[in-house]
Amino acid sequence: MHIESIRLRNFKSFKDARMPDIPDYCVVVGANGTGKSTLFDVFGFLKDCLTFNVRRALQTRGGFSQVISRGADPDSLIEIEIQFRMKIADISRLVTYIINIGQKNNRPIVTREILRYKRGVHGSPFHFLDFSEGSGYAVTNEEDVDKQDEKLDREKQSVGSDVLAIKGLGQFERFKAANAFRQLIENWHVSDFHINLARGSKDAAGEDEHLSITGDNLQLVARNIHENAPETFEKIVDIMTQRVPGISAVTPVPTPDGRLLLSFQDGAFRDPFIDKYVSDGTIKMFAYLVLLYDPEPHPLLCVEEPENQLYPKLLWELAEEFRTYADHGGQVFVSTHSPDFLNAIELDEVFWLVKRAGYTEIRRAREDKQIAAFMADGDQMGYLWKQGFFEGVEP
Repeated sequence: MHIESIRLRNFKSFKDARMPDIPDYCVVVGANGTGKSTLFDVFGFLKDCLTFNVRRALQTRGGFSQVISRGADPDSLIEIEIQFRMKIADISRLVTYIINIGQKNNRPIVTREILRYKRGVHGSPFHFLDFSEGSGYAVTNEEDVDKQDEKLDREKQSVGSDVLAIKGLGQFERFKAANAFRQLIENWHVSDFHINLARGSKDAAGEDEHLSITGDNLQLVARNIHENAPETFEKIVDIMTQRVPGISAVTPVPTPDGRLLLSFQDGAFRDPFIDKYVSDGTIKMFAYLVLLYDPEPHPLLCVEEPENQLYPKLLWELAEEFRTYADHGGQVFVSTHSPDFLNAIELDEVFWLVKRAGYTEIRRAREDKQIAAFMADGDQMGYLWKQGFFEGVEP
């Protein structure tokens, strides 16, 4: 599945903003405070809504009053609309998911939740899932979507008023679009990597299939790849030896008390260094490679400012690796301030954010005639960013 557009209303600084025609590899730039983290938090917010409920997702962000745009009318709703493409009945379809969140008796509720797409080439989109305040219906025979004379069966259901319908109904195969979208959200990776959490020994038992959002299970995932996908692990180590001076090997090592740590071998010394004593950049580069070479990749990655702690000359290669990840079926969102990273980015891949009267606008580099002309003449995006050619932004 591929996210094609996002529309936000009353979500923090996004009073009314749309991000159309999103590429597989999407890079977002903007000055501090323009809303890059907020844009990425849309994915984290939806994942928290699905994992827990809407009330919990709002609470972790300060509550409804802190998430709804400042200055919004008291009766306004938080609205998120995502359009994504997926196969249904062997045909690629553009599916729209809409969620509206309001308050009732000072408690957050899902006022409306819709999943819709067209049955045929013509006509209006059909609602295959439609819920209001916890009650609604979902279609159970989506395989008959192209049979215009076939009646689609609607099954009435109830969920909690602050619970997403796709959370409950998405567990069942008969609700195909809801099930597919739930799986997509569950497998999103919205990185909040913390180097201090990635260091040190870890319990040998735990989640080891995918790198966690914070990276606190790096040792476990490295061991899993080392044992079950040795060729992939060898590739990761080979890249590390090319990018980090002195590193000749990386090995997950069990400790006597049944825990795990990472051992980094410097070719100039006989004894390896444990991860506690290697540089922040070394840990971060290894973590990114473990994420990008995951044997079962995520359908969507969101990574903020990957340039932090990394040597500038490494950023071009890292940018290319994100693109390769996207080319192999994933979708990647990256935010950055780095001209070195941006120099590897193409015109169609860049959006930038601007604050106007307290609210965020989303613009696209290819729609700016000056930026497009410079790029056509062979200039690089990072140079244009550094020289201030992005209107409304002073990097």
